[in-house]
Amino acid sequence: MSALLRRSRKRPADRVVTLVGKEGCHLCEDARAVVSAVCEETGASWVEEDIARDAGLYAKYWEQIPVVLIDGEQHTFWRVDPARLRKALGA
Repeated sequence: MSALLRRSRKRPADRVVTLVGKEGCHLCEDARAVVSAVCEETGASWVEEDIARDAGLYAKYWEQIPVVLIDGEQHTFWRVDPARLRKALGA
């Protein structure tokens, strides 16, 4: 009989949200406001990456910005739903 593997659920404070965007992008500004507010509320940390400064991010996400990653995995793009982000963070 094999044992079931149980993954421990991360607390929001242990999560890292990455916002991939660029200067002058109005959707990026909207996303920044949502990500900042939700992360402040949940205790998650967040960072912002400029797609214009990273060729890898540019190649992967150019047509989708802003893109939100949670712990390095894509969560959403274009518009950020605060309730969905809270839920994904475990809040």
